[in-house]
Amino acid sequence: MKPDVTLYLVTDSRGTDCAEFLKKTEAACRGGVTLVQLREKERSSRDFLALAKQVKLVTDKFHIPLIINDRADIALACGAAGVHAGSDDIPISDLRRIMGENCIIGATAKNLQQAAEAQSEGADYLGVGAIFPTKTKDAVLTDIDTLKKICSGVSIPVCAIGGITSGNCGILSGSGISGLAVVSAIMSANDSEAAAAELLKKAREITLCK
Repeated sequence: MKPDVTLYLVTDSRGTDCAEFLKKTEAACRGGVTLVQLREKERSSRDFLALAKQVKLVTDKFHIPLIINDRADIALACGAAGVHAGSDDIPISDLRRIMGENCIIGATAKNLQQAAEAQSEGADYLGVGAIFPTKTKDAVLTDIDTLKKICSGVSIPVCAIGGITSGNCGILSGSGISGLAVVSAIMSANDSEAAAAELLKKAREITLCK
């Protein structure tokens, strides 16, 4: 399955209570995000699942697929559309066996070799980055030339991630990406709906210039 990664929201609930987090997530959905990944590194499994069920009610309302970061068990338990695997997580081939053929499986790649391997193992899309420095994750940067090589070297959608904002994303025009993956530019915005709408406009402009 090739999901629509035009504007891929990766959530961050740190520093907000549950009600505010769900409010921001719903606002982002209204603003036009096309895919939502719930990423919760610090919650217990029970709390993660409880939040996932609440987020799925929001994404279902807008007919947006929900992706769970790392945890196939949480994804299955809440009925999410799929799971995103990092380089140190369960292999994609095993995730496919656990989740089934109709689920969405995303993978992280930082170079062409990782991207090609993820595609061959059955990934449906790739998240590539960090493109810019980011406060949400300590990550090695991926340069634009590498991003272009990955986009031209695989046939599955590629979204750029890492420090992306409406102000700096123009540099990605012509890179071949299928979308933008965003965390802080939406989750930390005063108006998450407006921020998502602006980023969706930018993402569409960029992906038209592949």
